[in-house]
This record gives sequence, structure tokens and C-alpha cells, in this order.
Amino acid sequence: MSGDTDRRTRPLSTVVTDGSDRSADPSLSDWDTADVPREQSPLPGDAEFALCLTHDVDRPYKGIRSLYYAARERPGYHLRTALSSTNPYWQFDDIMALEDELDVRSAFYFLNEQHLLTDRPIGEWISPTNWVQHLGRYDVTAPEIVDVVHNLDDGGWEVGLHGSYHTADDRERLREEKTVLEDVLGSPVSGGRQHYLNLTVPETWRHHRAIGLEYDATLGSSTECGFHAGYLPIRPFDDDFLVFPLTVMEQALPDPGTDFEAARETCERLLTEAAANDAVMTALWHPRYFNEREFPGHRRLYRWLVERARELGAWIGSPRELCEAFDRDCHGRSPRSKSSV
Repeated sequence: MSGDTDRRTRPLSTVVTDGSDRSADPSLSDWDTADVPREQSPLPGDAEFALCLTHDVDRPYKGIRSLYYAARERPGYHLRTALSSTNPYWQFDDIMALEDELDVRSAFYFLNEQHLLTDRPIGEWISPTNWVQHLGRYDVTAPEIVDVVHNLDDGGWEVGLHGSYHTADDRERLREEKTVLEDVLGSPVSGGRQHYLNLTVPETWRHHRAIGLEYDATLGSSTECGFHAGYLPIRPFDDDFLVFPLTVMEQALPDPGTDFEAARETCERLLTEAAANDAVMTALWHPRYFNEREFPGHRRLYRWLVERARELGAWIGSPRELCEAFDRDCHGRSPRSKSSV
């Protein structure tokens, strides 16, 4: 994520700090983006707008967290998942099959969370919230994760970095996590998103640029949908480094399991607004939300989102693909306008 949350445990709005004494809520209304340089390259081909698809790999294993959920709701179901050999949060194959059917590719951002007992101060050990957070920690060098990373890469999906909770202000830890993931992948990663949308503007982006990332997709909200930071990627340093603002996270939508039409209508509004403004729209669906038993309607809504975007003339892919398209298409061409489509 963004955050290790879902509709059962939705947090307060993520705070985005701007590097001064004030802070901005996720609507970003307190952050002045009016004079920030924007991407001016034409969209790929004759696209009306772009839809970037992303997945934050927070918790690929449900495991002992089943006990936590069982204490909150549906104890029979969650206890059965704790005892079962199946893992309802391992959705990689299903997502790849779905996106292959839709003929699209997305980005998967992998998390290398710090270990509570070995990496964090003793004072943090007593917090129940920290224990819940770290119960789902996984090892990006584990054989099954390595296999998934290679399968994604071989199939044309983007593998990116999900900077751990404390790395927004820790360049060296962020660099270490990037190095570990690149060792697993066998090639450089281009960008990613900070866990829980933790972001200090613009310092976190300076860290990203310094360790060799080409873009960041953190700027946004876990509770609100919309183009709060504008319609185009931002160039915060007026150079090649890009920021892709997050337009929609699945948990910020009306619950499609209880009111699919309300969720669909919200997505329709965002897509038509994107098409009307030559926008770059970025969507985040956590892999666990493709488990229809626990999150009904989300897989169906994701399919609808992609299919509807294509009907409206969107270019659809990962942020890395769009960065590459900008690099290819910007040379010798003027900024795109509606009349040039």
C-alpha cells in the first residue's frame, strides 16, 4: 500500500508532509502544485489518456493474520484459512491470467519490511499496531517470491520497489531495499511507491532520485479518489525524474461487494475526466483484493475498469512503460493537444 489495511481495518487518512512545519491531508489541497513542472510529452500513439495499473505487494501470505481477522468478523471462515494449506492472498497467477486475457501489463511493487525485533527500537515492540503490521512480513529473497518476481519479469510485467514504512526519510535503508530487490530480479528497477503512502515532499523524491529511481507513484490518498495533484505526471526537479500521482486506490471506492454500481460510477467519472483532460490516471489494486471470497466485486470492477478505459481510447500499462513511451515519443514532437489526436 499504501498500507496493510482493507475495508475491515481502514485507517485515518494518510498524512503527506511538505517538508515544512505544516502538513497536508491526502486531498493534497495544501500542497501548491500550480508552478510545479509537468510532463509535456505526448501520450503514446493516439491515446485519449493513459491508465497506469499498479499493485502493492504488502502481504502475499495471510497466515497467522487469519486469527486477527477472526476476532473481528466471520471467525469460522478466517480460522479455516489459518488451518488450510491454501493461501487466499496469493493472487499472482490469477492477476497475471486476468491481465494476459485483457492484453495489459501492470507494475508489482515488492516490500522488504524491516523486522520489528531486529531492526526497530525496543520502544516499538510494545505497540499492538506494530505487531499486527509485522505479522505479515515476508522475505523477498524466499524461493517462492523469487520465482514470482522472475515470472512477472519474464511475462512483461514491471517489478518495482515498495519502500518500507520508515524509508521515506532513510535514504540508505531505501537504497539497501532497492539493491536486494534488484539482486532478486537480476536487473535495475525503475520506480515504485512508498508503503502507507509515507512521503516527505520533496525530500523523499530526492532520495529516490539519488538511489537511481526514475519515478515515484506515492503522492495520493488512501481515502479519496481524484486528480488532486493535477492531470499529468510531475517533474519536481525539472529533470527526468517523474512523479505519478495516485488517482484511485481500491479501498477508497464505494465497496463493490455491497454497491457495485456506486463503485463503477465513481470509476466512470474518473475515466471520463481523464479522457477529457488528456490525463495520466494511476490505479492501485492490492493483490489480496482479487480474492473474491473476502473482497467480493473487486476483481470484477478491475476488469471493468480496464475494459472501459480501452473503450474510451486509453493507453494502458505500467508506469515504467509510460516513462519509456515518453522518452521515445518526446523527441522532435510538440506537446500534445486534443487537436493532434
